[in-house]
Amino acid sequence: MEWANETLVTEFVFLGFSSLAGLQRLLFAVFLLVYLFMLGTNAIIVSTIVLDRALHTPMYFFLGVLSCSETCYTFVIVPKMLVDLLAQKKAISFLGCAIQMFSFLFLICSHSFLLAAMGYDRYVAICDPLRYTVLMGFGVCVGLVAAACACGFSVSLVTTSLVFHLPFHSSNQLHHFFCDISPVLKLASHHSRLSQLVIFVLGVFVLVIPLLLILVSYIRIISAILKIPSSVGRYKTFSTCASHLIVITVHYGCASFIYLRPKSNYSSSQDTLISVSYTILTPLFNPMIYSLRNKEFKSALQRTMAQTSCRVS
Repeated sequence: MEWANETLVTEFVFLGFSSLAGLQRLLFAVFLLVYLFMLGTNAIIVSTIVLDRALHTPMYFFLGVLSCSETCYTFVIVPKMLVDLLAQKKAISFLGCAIQMFSFLFLICSHSFLLAAMGYDRYVAICDPLRYTVLMGFGVCVGLVAAACACGFSVSLVTTSLVFHLPFHSSNQLHHFFCDISPVLKLASHHSRLSQLVIFVLGVFVLVIPLLLILVSYIRIISAILKIPSSVGRYKTFSTCASHLIVITVHYGCASFIYLRPKSNYSSSQDTLISVSYTILTPLFNPMIYSLRNKEFKSALQRTMAQTSCRVS
């Protein structure tokens, strides 16, 4: 075999921010502050949803799960990235890289299906409000989350297995700041068209199927909103969906750019920039988009803070 005398790759070295060597301490400070703020806002959201009974509704149940999901997938990426920004050697073991990829794909794929479940929740709330509590009972909500996690687990397991069963004999320099599919595939000594096709099909399944479900939900929602006679009523009804639409646009826009374009168009610098947006910036803005500008949530937060302060005093 031509690879017989070549050394197997046992670790990967991240080069994602190597072109910004003079700014790495500044990037560390900025990303650390953003990460801590994101953790704090998500912790406030989840605590408020759990403690305030007025928020024990399907919409806020999904929001709480979404906040937990975002916290988990940033935890898979950001702490290691922060350490690497200060380290001389930015390395990760072969097994560690596989675990990081599996964990990230599991959480991000589940995230896609969770957004579809949230779209279905908005559809039922607007198009069939009289049966909302029946159609979106607690068991149904838990079932939808479990189905999203099952889909995410299956896709991530198959994808990670396909990627890390490939031979890695040449370079171990990864032009990224975490183990994502495209940069790792680029280092493989050989990969078949079949494995690339399977990975692409799985990407389509994770991104296109949930997006189609969301589109169907919103076609029905828009049709129902247009039947509301008053403009004020139409505005108030649509405003309950606006946050979800913003998050969908950002999530699917970034993910589609990364995972659904031809591999010949791969650009490490573009991928790094887009990846920073959906691993750090999107989880930062999502809590503010969904909750901190929501009057119902603000009232619940004030009640929770008042109750907590009374217990402490």
